[in-house]
Amino acid sequence: MAPTIEKISAITFRVSNIKAPVQFYRNVLGLDLLDGGKHASFCSLRVNDSESAILNLEQGDTVWRGGLIFHVTDVDAFWTRLKERGFNPEIPRNASWGERYFHMLDPDGHELSFAQPLQ
Repeated sequence: MAPTIEKISAITFRVSNIKAPVQFYRNVLGLDLLDGGKHASFCSLRVNDSESAILNLEQGDTVWRGGLIFHVTDVDAFWTRLKERGFNPEIPRNASWGERYFHMLDPDGHELSFAQPLQ
């Protein structure tokens, strides 16, 4: 049997100033800080699930912008929460592939998508 990929272990975003994204991912999105901190040059965060992929933030030149999709329990409620905190995410919409989702940018311009399977 041929070897296969089992899961994504981690994703790394390069950020221009690590303090703002660490605060954003911890305080706004609720990720847990595993290693590093707002004064480190490299941090690891994860949702409260030991099976979830790790998000690494590495301080440096941000010549490439990435994207990340989060599955949430209630897309519309999460969108409202972000609006109430002063963010301006796109309006949620239903996709042809069976999810309700919206996009927004993190402090360094990486595109974040928040999605929930449609019933």
